[in-house]
Amino acid sequence: MQESDAFSPKMSEQNLSDPGLVLREADGLLRVHPPETTIFGMPRRNRRPPAVRLTPGQWLQWQINYRFVGTRGGPWSYRLDTFNISYGPASPEVFLSTPPTRRVDERGFLR
Repeated sequence: MQESDAFSPKMSEQNLSDPGLVLREADGLLRVHPPETTIFGMPRRNRRPPAVRLTPGQWLQWQINYRFVGTRGGPWSYRLDTFNISYGPASPEVFLSTPPTRRVDERGFLR
């Protein structure tokens, strides 16, 4: 969501081969690696959580936030990314009607 469009929510679906989203299926499990982070955002994340494994029917919510400083000390901006990932067939309503099976919260203090 962005202030410029009155914080209207936006959703997108991505192809599993997209960069930044590492998913691997093996032995009946889906392995979800941490999403890529930007080197320009704060706080620095030197240690990341391990990959999460999902069984069919489970879903994961992964959240991570950033603070960016404008050029030459300009205004700050903030970003929150939320990844909702389901393993197996599921309707979009699953993300609104049931709590996630697994949750990774990488939100940091952004001053």
